[in-house]
Amino acid sequence: MKTEIHPKYLPTTITCSCGNRFETRSTAGGKLHVELCNQCHPFFTGQQKFVDTGGRVQRFSDKFGSAASAVLEREAAEKEARRKAAEEAAVTAKQAREAKAAEKAARAAQHEAKAVRKETAAEASEQATADEAATTEVAEAAEATEAAEVAE
Repeated sequence: MKTEIHPKYLPTTITCSCGNRFETRSTAGGKLHVELCNQCHPFFTGQQKFVDTGGRVQRFSDKFGSAASAVLEREAAEKEARRKAAEEAAVTAKQAREAKAAEKAARAAQHEAKAVRKETAAEASEQATADEAATTEVAEAAEATEAAEVAE
């Protein structure tokens, strides 16, 4: 083993954030300050304890405001706008369907009225033809009667 290439292995005092102190040996030497030790770590104590109550995200939110809430509010507003647009589109489509149905009913009524007029005109034409035929028969009968009277 080469000499003078290895670091010195010195006595070190380690102090935990919970107040526990103990001495060991380390290459760091002097004093060390740690956040967790065997007296306060949940693995050794068996109790869950929140050591770091403010994480990076929480500290960022505290410092610069909550961007997540702004994003949630914006998404909620967009969702509400989409819902309103869908409702308006549904109302517009319903009105268009109703208008189309009303137009169709009006056209059907016009065709029905036209058919009734044609039927009435046909009946009137038949009646006129029948009246003419009856008039012609009456006129022929009258002529035949006159001709018979003349012949007598």
